[in-house]
Amino acid sequence: MKPANARGNVRTGLRIVAGEWRGRKLAAPEGDATRPTADRTRETLFSMLASRLGTFEGLKVADLFAGSGALGLEALSRGAAHCLFVDQDPGAIRAIRTNIANLRAQGQTDVRASSALSLGPAKDTLDLVLLDPPYDTGAGAVAVDKLNRLGWIGEQTWVCIETGRDETFAIKGFEVESTRDVGKARLHILRRVPA
Repeated sequence: MKPANARGNVRTGLRIVAGEWRGRKLAAPEGDATRPTADRTRETLFSMLASRLGTFEGLKVADLFAGSGALGLEALSRGAAHCLFVDQDPGAIRAIRTNIANLRAQGQTDVRASSALSLGPAKDTLDLVLLDPPYDTGAGAVAVDKLNRLGWIGEQTWVCIETGRDETFAIKGFEVESTRDVGKARLHILRRVPA
């Protein structure tokens, strides 16, 4: 990563991997409070998703534990219609808003400075939920269970969670469709078990 910018609140070094904004640099929160998903890991995840989705065009996406917002912005770059970004770290929110402004994506985004666990009932189900929670906390599984109960996740929703390579988890009502190890990360793609 490059050093912090003049205001000292974000760092750069991430980039969009593919799509409309391919190669555009992204700001990431300064410090150790967040762990941005590496370009290589994002590329692997989106290749896994592309083989299942076919296209990202028109999708409604959420990027939870969003950090820099790189996952959601990658989805928007590839054609998603809208992304909800949620993170409770002030530095992460600054980085997300900086990236959205730099990409002129304000009309396609909703940024919420709160915990992913504090989202209320959904107005509509999402097509894709991307979660990059702190490793070894179980927060991703807890968030998926709650979002499912609140109507954010439907039977057609794809759910992706990044964990540490040695982490295992199970979420009642969901099956792991695929996993892939990339460096220290393990990517899990889940679907809700049909009722």
